[in-house]
Parts: sequence; structure tokens; C-alpha cells
Amino acid sequence: MLFKRHKKPSITVALFSATVMLFMVCPSCKKEKTDTIANFENRKVVPGMFVDSVTTLISDSGRIRYKVLAQTWKVYDQADEPYWFFPDKVYFERFNDSLEVESVVEGDTARYFTDLKLWELKNNVLVKNMSGEQFETNLLYWNQDQHRVYSDSFIRIQQEDQILTGYGFESNESLTKYKIFKIKGVFPM
Repeated sequence: MLFKRHKKPSITVALFSATVMLFMVCPSCKKEKTDTIANFENRKVVPGMFVDSVTTLISDSGRIRYKVLAQTWKVYDQADEPYWFFPDKVYFERFNDSLEVESVVEGDTARYFTDLKLWELKNNVLVKNMSGEQFETNLLYWNQDQHRVYSDSFIRIQQEDQILTGYGFESNESLTKYKIFKIKGVFPM
């Protein structure tokens, strides 16, 4: 008995178990096919962000200034002139320092040019100021840097006792001081 056989069942069982585990695990290590989105050739015409059913608050210098409601919001951040686009109706409320609604603005479509801080609202634009006056036009611009609202299109302003119409107008942001450039009629109510 020069050679004494030592039984090492624990090493044999461990090697066998490791081999079986290796064969069981390897099939799950194969590379799975993933779905990828094709690279866009021109990022200038594709929105970087698309949001459905938007309700958001916008602040300026730490104070809430605007509430925006929109069906669709697209952000074209790589365009030559970056802008936000609201193709399916947009509604704004502008707040004063006391968080009272200063004016309400709505339109069928809108663009906000982010670098210029300029809003362009088109089609069925309706604006109400805190005095209850109602402004109706098909094209309205709102320059936030200049704190100015203006248009060169037909405008209809309904006041408590009369309706003013004309082409082109200019106003402050709260629509309390305004002028119509080509008045076409004043109609008593």
C-alpha cells in the first residue's frame, strides 16, 4: 500500500456543479438584439423634446410669473433660431407680484423663440386683461425683454362700453396701456 487513495467527494461534486452551472448560465450571456433609433441627419428640424398634455409654471427671478397649458409642446433646441412650438392650442396666465392673474392669453398655435424671449401666437388669439377688456386677433407678438405686446394684424378690443377695431396695435405686457394704429371703428355697447 504505497499509494493510499483519498476520497475527495467534495472537490468532485464542486467541479461537477461548477461545470453544470457554466452550461446553464452561458446561454443567457449571449448578446441580445436591441432596438435603436436611426441617427437624424439634420437635428435642426427634429424636436429635441416632445411633451403631450403640458401644465407648467414658469418663474422669473424666483417668482412664479406664468402658467402654461398646452396639448403638445415641441422643443427645437438645435434649430438655427431655437424655439418651442405649441401646435395644438396654448393657454397662458400671467401673474403679478401678488400672484393675481394679470392677463390670460390663448391661441391655436404658438412659438417661443428662446434666445429672443419672443412669443408669436397665431390664429384665434384671445387676450383678457385684469380690467376685463378682451383683445382678439389672428397674430400677436409678445416680447418679454421689452415688456411689449404688439401686432400688425386686425385687432378687436372689447371694452365694457364699446368695441374698438383696427389694424395694428401696441401695448405694455399687462395690456393696460395700448394704442391702435389704424382705427376702423368704435362701436358703443
